[in-house]
Amino acid sequence: MADHTIKTAEEHLLHTYNRFPVTFCRGEGVYLYDENGKQYLDFAAGIGVCALGYAHPEYTKALQGQVGQLLHTSNLYYNRQIANAAKRATDGAKLERVFFTNSGTEAIEGAIKAAKKYAYQRDGHTDHEIIAMKGSFHGRSLGALSVTGNLHYQEAFAPLLPGIRFADFNDLDSVTALVNEKTCAILLETIQGEGGIYPATKEFLQEVKAICEAKDILLLLDEIQCGMGRTGEMFAWQQYGIRPDIMASAKGLGAGVPVGAFFLTEKVAEQSLVPGDHGTTYGGNPFVGAAVDAVFTIFEKENVIGNVQKLTKSLEETLDSFIEKYDFVAARRGVGFMQGLVLSVPVGEVVKKALEEGLVVLSAGSDVLRFLPPLIIEEKHIGEMAEKLKRVFDTFASE
Repeated sequence: MADHTIKTAEEHLLHTYNRFPVTFCRGEGVYLYDENGKQYLDFAAGIGVCALGYAHPEYTKALQGQVGQLLHTSNLYYNRQIANAAKRATDGAKLERVFFTNSGTEAIEGAIKAAKKYAYQRDGHTDHEIIAMKGSFHGRSLGALSVTGNLHYQEAFAPLLPGIRFADFNDLDSVTALVNEKTCAILLETIQGEGGIYPATKEFLQEVKAICEAKDILLLLDEIQCGMGRTGEMFAWQQYGIRPDIMASAKGLGAGVPVGAFFLTEKVAEQSLVPGDHGTTYGGNPFVGAAVDAVFTIFEKENVIGNVQKLTKSLEETLDSFIEKYDFVAARRGVGFMQGLVLSVPVGEVVKKALEEGLVVLSAGSDVLRFLPPLIIEEKHIGEMAEKLKRVFDTFASE
């Protein structure tokens, strides 16, 4: 059956992914199961999406109930589910307005449009520039690619959006050197994910915010991967003593249902997008509203963020122990349940061998093994991960 699934997929899907030869068919808690019944401990969470793991009873009940009531009406009308989700989401984000999208990439697109419209409303010009960061990743649409600081992703799709300038992440001088009268926004990931798990330093982010406030430039934060409790706060920037003007979210926001969002302060909302400027057919429908509402309800009821805070030290110490034991493990980077180990052996091979051991992990950048477990893991799962990863690392130590 698994071979048939893979063969069918290879014959009919556009080949834009080099998939591992595993077909997952169900999940329960923090485990996935393939078509042969093999169990896998999941420390990837669908690339940070499945914050509540799999088949969470309350989450499942909320989705099943909504499927039987109403899936879609369009944004020409109100629906109770998205209104409730908007209230919970803006309360959690500590930002006053939200627009629901279908993905993180679309959230970035909306954030860029809002920033450009804000600047246009301010001075009537249409030649504004955005400062983004080298090593960043914001998505694969043409707008999101334009602000992604990696030529590998961009080069075949030029020309991209004009007016994008790239600074060095965590280097304030490189940012200030690019700021001019045309700058309308500075965009960065609070923690760079795909680029290799690099957290912004507190000093850097606070100084960037100070520049924005002094010059009426908008600070846009991409929390698509690092948000929704993953760092031990609802959003990572809440540990930095600043507040963005616009923030993009997705992944854990829907815990498996495709939904993204961009949040805005009241000031930016009032002075940017108006009816006719932006829209979506599917975004904010009753089904995703029920999902987002359920996610925030469960986060609060089960103290999911408290679990991240409680277990972060254990996860960090466990990963640090590999640095001491194996000379090809150079360093650890990360915050909360968004961690990476820097390796001098091929990361892709490590990911592959881990899968054979029944452990799902990810790569990031060219040399980082990435850990994005469901936020509901327990101490015993950290221990189980360590045992599986040790067996993998031992194979490289003996080579």
